[in-house]
Amino acid sequence: MDAFELLKSDHKKVAGLLEKIDGTTERALKTREELFTQLKTELDIHAKIEETIFYPVLEKAEESRDITLEAFEEHRLVKQLLNELAAEAKDDEKWTAKFTVLKENVEHHVEEEEGELFKKARRVLSKEEIEELGTRMEEAKVKQKAAAAR
Repeated sequence: MDAFELLKSDHKKVAGLLEKIDGTTERALKTREELFTQLKTELDIHAKIEETIFYPVLEKAEESRDITLEAFEEHRLVKQLLNELAAEAKDDEKWTAKFTVLKENVEHHVEEEEGELFKKARRVLSKEEIEELGTRMEEAKVKQKAAAAR
């Protein structure tokens, strides 16, 4: 499994969830709660596989080190926003404002990752490493989704 294709597929799925939530109002409480739960699960799993499998390899290479460290920080901020949003009432306009900040942060991160980080990663990883990382990330995702379903 190509690591970049796996991550791009995740990004596309998350973008769809962000758009669906963005299209809701404070009155759509049940829909918001369901969609946000899906979004948080997807982002939690995605961040975990990047942080434990993908980023550590890129952090070791001088060419991709700085952008990888930045990506770790962007994840930290997104996780903080997700946890705050999870704890707040989804039918409050403050929740909507904070969600907009989350959406903008995720979109920025994806744009930077698929652009700059992936370009640098392709220069420091061999085709075999890209496949091996993708396979490892895919296996980890399956395990984490199973654990989340329990």
